[in-house]
Amino acid sequence: MTPRTLWLALVLGASVAAVAPPVAMALGDTTGAPCAVTAGSGTASNNTITCNFGLTPEQLRQVSKAAVEDATAPLIDRIASISKTLGVTEEAAKTLLRIIGEQPDVPDERLGEVLTKVATDYKRLQTQVAALNPDNPTARDLVERAKSEIAAGHFAAAHQLLLQARKAQIAAAQEAAKLAEQAQAARDAQLLGAAASAAAEGDLTMTELHYAQAADLFKQAAGLVPAGHPEETTNYSQRQADALYRQGDERGDNAALKQSIDTWRLVLQQRPRARVPLDWAAMQNNLGRVLKTLGERESGTAQLEEAVATYRAALEERTHDRVPLDWAMTQMNLGNALQVLGERESGTERLEEAVAAYRAALEEWTRAGVPLRWAVTQNNLGNALARLGERESGTARLEQAVAAFRAALEERTHDRVPLDWAMTQMNLGNALQSLGERESGTARLEEAVAAHRAALEEYTRDHVPLSQAYSDHGLANGLAALAIREKSAPRMEEALTCMRAAVEIYRQSGETYWLQKATVRVTEMEAELGNLQKRTPPLGRH
Repeated sequence: MTPRTLWLALVLGASVAAVAPPVAMALGDTTGAPCAVTAGSGTASNNTITCNFGLTPEQLRQVSKAAVEDATAPLIDRIASISKTLGVTEEAAKTLLRIIGEQPDVPDERLGEVLTKVATDYKRLQTQVAALNPDNPTARDLVERAKSEIAAGHFAAAHQLLLQARKAQIAAAQEAAKLAEQAQAARDAQLLGAAASAAAEGDLTMTELHYAQAADLFKQAAGLVPAGHPEETTNYSQRQADALYRQGDERGDNAALKQSIDTWRLVLQQRPRARVPLDWAAMQNNLGRVLKTLGERESGTAQLEEAVATYRAALEERTHDRVPLDWAMTQMNLGNALQVLGERESGTERLEEAVAAYRAALEEWTRAGVPLRWAVTQNNLGNALARLGERESGTARLEQAVAAFRAALEERTHDRVPLDWAMTQMNLGNALQSLGERESGTARLEEAVAAHRAALEEYTRDHVPLSQAYSDHGLANGLAALAIREKSAPRMEEALTCMRAAVEIYRQSGETYWLQKATVRVTEMEAELGNLQKRTPPLGRH
């Protein structure tokens, strides 16, 4: 049996897994909700709710392009409507539209989602900046001016004013350090203000989707906090770790993921289990998320083993009776890590544990209560069942996997969450192929190919290259199975083309685990194609 791939996404900072074209798992960080933008706490990804602003994707692209080109006058009515929906000034709306318009890798159908995400970060930025009240008169004036510039959407000016405020407060702090013991309190206040200004600029940079720069600003903020203020230091370090994770997860930056791991470990030292057990458990969950993401990209299993241990440690405090929803989240994340490990081992113990963890999560994540999280869990449960089914002689587990994927697609619709829909289509295709290989006909294999082709409607190389590679990998396997069943050389040629495309993307993305598997499959398919061509008579002969 040829391995399948699956890609598991994270849930609220969670994890996920993969097999034959890495099976996609869903990000539990994002859930559907009515159109509204608020300035919640935590990371922007946990507070983003997508709006469509009453515009088609093409119209929204037109407005964002106009904002980039500073030619918004003909579209001022649309911009005014967007600003009212977001609850920001028209100038701020233009700036947010410019930010998304400058992102070359955002497809039209995701512009509303990305604009809402940027607007959510902007709202949070305004909340953070509104709380700034420096004791230094010069810095206070600069911060007040920065608040006005941010409200007006003039981010470049706000950057300079916050930088000047920080410099003013640092300068004042250095002057205060020369004073005697009675000046200590004043010095600390200035440094705390400087740290808050640096963190505010970090939030501004997060709004602009510049995660690496934001992480550096949060690190500066933590470094500015004077002794005796551990909570402030820990808060800034957490924000640094999250910015590094987003850089690593969204930009494929493994070095950033490793830095995030180191930073979360530092945070865990600052929030010991004995003093704050639930906070400690939450940090363990966040650390597990990063370990699992990095472990998926590496050929070894050390990071994945540590992710499993980290989630199990979190569950010692995040119990079902104590915090049922957090317990369900961590069960989901544990299942994701176990599934990736199970795919790399010959036995079934880890996969059975993954199934048990997903079913535990479904006790709290019900379809009626949290439909998209329920669908995420159904998707990931289907992946684990499919992997188990591939290692068993019967078809019961594979049938259960197909049922789980089809259930997930009832909530994960193309119109509602197109990329998640594509992910589940790819996973469904993998399971259908495994079933088809055990049946004498071609109906299941044809369904598998159709599902992979559907996934590729959304998974394009320009926007989500690794996802396209995983889908190409799955489509290639499905076509190869059909080619052998039908003794069709053209089918095998198409399969080989798809697998070679996957190899190219794996190599460019540094995806070593699946590159090795796909390279082996290319060699196998070339041999199979040669055999099929020998059996195919030349044209004109019968």
